[in-house]
Amino acid sequence: MQDLKHPERFASKLKILLELHNHVLTEVLGAAPIEFDAVYDEAMRHAGLLKPMMADVSRELNDSHRDGANLLFEGAQGTLLDVDHGTYPYVTSSNCVAGNAAAGSGVGPGMLHYILGITKAYCTRVGGGPFPTELDWEKPGTVGYHLSTVGAEKGVTTGRSRRCGWFDAALLKRSAQVNGLSGLCITKLDVLDGLKELKLCTGYMLDGEFTDILPMGADEIERCTPVYETLEGWTESTVGVTQYEKLPINARLYLQRIEQVTGVPIHMVSTSPDRDHTIMMRHPYLAD
Repeated sequence: MQDLKHPERFASKLKILLELHNHVLTEVLGAAPIEFDAVYDEAMRHAGLLKPMMADVSRELNDSHRDGANLLFEGAQGTLLDVDHGTYPYVTSSNCVAGNAAAGSGVGPGMLHYILGITKAYCTRVGGGPFPTELDWEKPGTVGYHLSTVGAEKGVTTGRSRRCGWFDAALLKRSAQVNGLSGLCITKLDVLDGLKELKLCTGYMLDGEFTDILPMGADEIERCTPVYETLEGWTESTVGVTQYEKLPINARLYLQRIEQVTGVPIHMVSTSPDRDHTIMMRHPYLAD
């Protein structure tokens, strides 16, 4: 990014990089080379847009923190897509665990006073990779189809249907460990409305032995058989509920069991896509 401020320096570095990549493109892959002028001209157009927004982000964040401002870092993608701690090779290209908020923004990890883990009231996954609690989500009349359709489970970027399954507390226990979670936000509780019973994965059988936490590595996870607890569902609607006490008793018991198995307290619950339909038990900015 800094090179965009200095066109001559950018050009010299670009020339060296293109020599390397064009050698691979032409000699190894049999593709056409990339032209220097086209890449350089495009980069300079971008530079004109980006230079006014460039700043010493690390210093600005640290100064704001010193002055008492509230800072919120939002991560994207789930823990199992993390390049180091996820189900490699079914991962993204970077770290998306909580610790990367410090590395990516230039603040010290000691400034991350509170870490909120956000998870649905059931499990979903887009694309390939092991999914121990996956249900048949394409067949009408099944629980998986209910989760997929009522939950409108389509990938935001790709438009692909998300695979759906029961809540995996053993997976969340691994995520809590890797991220150092302070609390949980459970979203889409209302999608479970009307289901007669719910299953909660508390661990797995792997090679004849029980484990209460997600194993490391996609190959091991692929061999896991989920171990379930069965809880009663509820028929009442939770859509738009904003007070915990007004949730159906079985919904509260479901949430409490998630807390017990994962060891992480639930601090927020979402009961519809509307941002106002949120039960707030503890506000993140009021954390110690």
